[in-house]
Amino acid sequence: MNKGLAFVLMVLATSFTSTLLGLSMREVIALTAFLAIVYGTLLFWRFRLAFGLLGITVLLAAGLIDTPTLIEFAGVDIILFLMGMMIVIGFLEERHFFEYIIDKIVEMVGPRGYRLVTVMMILSALFAALVDEVTSILFMAATMIHLTVKLKLNPIPFVVMLIFATNIGSSATVVGNPVGVMVALRGGLTFMDFLRWATPISILALAILIPLSIYYFSGDIRRLDERLKLEVKEDKKITEGRGVTSGKELTISAILFLGTITFLILHSFIEEALHLEKNTMLLGTALGAASIALLIEHEKAKELVERRVDWWTLTFFMMLFAKVGTLSYVGLTDRIASGALSLGAIGGEFGILMNFTWIMGILSALMDNILAVAISVPIIHELGALGVYIFPFWWAGLFSSTFFGNLTMIGSTANIVAIGMIERRKLGHVTMGYWIKPGILVSIPTLLLAILLLYIQYPIMPR
Repeated sequence: MNKGLAFVLMVLATSFTSTLLGLSMREVIALTAFLAIVYGTLLFWRFRLAFGLLGITVLLAAGLIDTPTLIEFAGVDIILFLMGMMIVIGFLEERHFFEYIIDKIVEMVGPRGYRLVTVMMILSALFAALVDEVTSILFMAATMIHLTVKLKLNPIPFVVMLIFATNIGSSATVVGNPVGVMVALRGGLTFMDFLRWATPISILALAILIPLSIYYFSGDIRRLDERLKLEVKEDKKITEGRGVTSGKELTISAILFLGTITFLILHSFIEEALHLEKNTMLLGTALGAASIALLIEHEKAKELVERRVDWWTLTFFMMLFAKVGTLSYVGLTDRIASGALSLGAIGGEFGILMNFTWIMGILSALMDNILAVAISVPIIHELGALGVYIFPFWWAGLFSSTFFGNLTMIGSTANIVAIGMIERRKLGHVTMGYWIKPGILVSIPTLLLAILLLYIQYPIMPR
């Protein structure tokens, strides 16, 4: 079917269904406009920013969102964090720091494609858990892109595998994902709660994800294996000597890299010690590291910002976040909460939990998991007010949003950032048709595993 026709039919179906559900005319228009932006983004990914800007224009003109609400939901703190980290990544890339790292990794694991991919996926998950998903995918995707470009391979399948691992790993700790921060703060959960209830499930999900990914992308990994062995046979280094040009530059790059990672890991402890608001130093670390990189660059600082910050992706993020303000502005979040309660009322408490989990997963795949969890918080609180035991709901929200963030290209912030890196370097375009098959393959089994483990542990959860 033609994409344009599919878009029109989906918009009409949304409008018709919304009317049948008894929504007011204002709510029908708001929901239809909101989902039209989502449909346009998914079907015409290369024109996502145009759809985002046009969608916000329509929402403003129709009075379905006002300027203060738009600004409130635009996620300026997230945009600034990403901007800072992109500057740091650009600085390190221009000094070939990641080429140096990839040489060391290849030396460690040997010229074996399957082993290298496995190690890279584990590192992606680990970095996501220790720092956060965006920082992890920025560092790991840059490293993988350097390797595949040198070996004349398509980087897309390898970056997609790292994205999958990053999203899974981000569920393991509080700091792994903004979703975890929201769950912890709104649910009153601690770092130790995450280690007990989230980390084991995240590790087991990763153990399923890696073989599934290797199976699906086996042809690409086989080509990687062949190219690596050819490089070793010809006694070449992956970077052909194009690494850091001097010991001094290597030292500076390593200090900036390790310093940034360390402060990102310790940001919550620093905030507590200085009595700062939550995530103040998370943003402060990214901006501080970026400022150091710019000071080192001297005259080339402006050039670095212009070339290395992906303004296209950052602007799209702002539109993506802002559009959810429409649902809150017209009162649709309350409607969604009531509908979720009615739909989940069959099958007792765990039946409600099951339905909630899948609804959250679908929402995360369609609108970015951060936004989906923000919508889910009032739903969980309303369930608690009705006497439902909500402790497992926080974990269900965490896993459904992070694991189903792998289902579509816009399901997670990490997805959009990594795709933006590939497109910015003109290395190819990722389409929904390409993404959806491996997305389904990894997202459904990992979420089913999480549901099963929550069910098994349900009787021993604290009440």
